[in-house]
Amino acid sequence: MDDLQIEPREVKAKLDRGEPLLLVDCREPHEYAICRLPGAQLVPTGEVARHLELFAAADEVIVYCHHGIRSLNVVAWLRAQGIEGVRSLAGGIERWAVEIDPAMPRY
Repeated sequence: MDDLQIEPREVKAKLDRGEPLLLVDCREPHEYAICRLPGAQLVPTGEVARHLELFAAADEVIVYCHHGIRSLNVVAWLRAQGIEGVRSLAGGIERWAVEIDPAMPRY
């Protein structure tokens, strides 16, 4: 399962280097309104299947949710659909807030 996840510090380093990656927030709109990663696109878990072209078009996709459970399920499902360049943010946005951006609102 290790290849399905990426550590927050690794994502931060990629963003700092300006690497092209697609950030997808698979939480619900009310959660997205509380906090989100800059540039992330909202695609709630229940809508992922309708947006396969979005995931397939990107070379690297990082999916995240609150604690990393929903996003891990989304990534596993996308991989089963043949989309390889997708990983889940380990620990979700909660872990991001703790390790990377302590000023980020938490819930």
